[in-house]
Amino acid sequence: MKDLMGLMKQAQAMQEKMVEAQARLGETEVTGEAGAGLVKVVLTAKGDMVSIDVDKSLLDPEEPEILEDLLKAAHADARRKGDAAQQEIMKEAAGGLQMPPGMQMPF
Repeated sequence: MKDLMGLMKQAQAMQEKMVEAQARLGETEVTGEAGAGLVKVVLTAKGDMVSIDVDKSLLDPEEPEILEDLLKAAHADARRKGDAAQQEIMKEAAGGLQMPPGMQMPF
């Protein structure tokens, strides 16, 4: 019974760390860039868009596809950075808990 109580305490501590990690994900911002910084997209590590910054030189009504492509590329860059930040934050929250191969922490 003593082992069960210890396990329950560990589970509760892990749950608290996960709640804290979720809050950190919402506060952590990553910036994706494209076109040598002409387009910037800022996302939270949860994937929520915070802002978009477009250099005025890209506002050409004759070639909107250039801006569209750069926006997609900047967003993809931010998502990659957000995913990396998310993995790091969740790894810290798990306290080094090793998951079996192919399994990820739920978030």
